[in-house]
Amino acid sequence: MQKNPWIYIDADACPVKDEAVRVAYRHGLGVTLVANGGLRPSRDPMVRTVVVPQGADAADDWIVEAVAGNDIVVTADIPLARRALEKGAHVLGPTGRPFTPESIGMALAMRELNQHLRETGESKGYNKAFGPKDRSAFLARLDETVQRAMAALK
Repeated sequence: MQKNPWIYIDADACPVKDEAVRVAYRHGLGVTLVANGGLRPSRDPMVRTVVVPQGADAADDWIVEAVAGNDIVVTADIPLARRALEKGAHVLGPTGRPFTPESIGMALAMRELNQHLRETGESKGYNKAFGPKDRSAFLARLDETVQRAMAALK
C-alpha cells in the first residue's frame, strides 16, 4: 500500500507557504515547512515545522533526506529541485513553474549563466517582483500536481 504524497516546502523566503497549506488541506495531505528559523509552529496536526541548524544547505539536505518518490517539493532553489527530482519527487517553484527531469538541465545552466553575469557586473541580479499572477499560477499548478500524484497511487 502506497502512502499519500507529502508536500515539503523550502520555507525560507517562500512566498506561497499559506497557499500550499490550503491546497494540501483541501486534498487531505500533510505539509512540512523546513527553514533555518523564523517559522511559527502550526496548530494544524497536518502541518509540521522543522527548523534546521544554520548552514548553506541544511534545509535542502533535510528535505532531500525526507522526500520520497511521488512527494511534492516547493522550492525556488534549482540545485534542491534537481536533487528532489532524482528521488522521484514532483517539484514546483513558487511561481508555479514545474521542474522536470527534461527541464532541470537548462534551469541549472541558466542559473550558472546568471551567476556569472552577476559576478562580472554585467547584470544587477534583480529578481522580478512576485505578484498576484504568480500566486494564481502556483495555486493552479500545485493543485494539478497534487491530483497527478494522487492518481499515481491508483
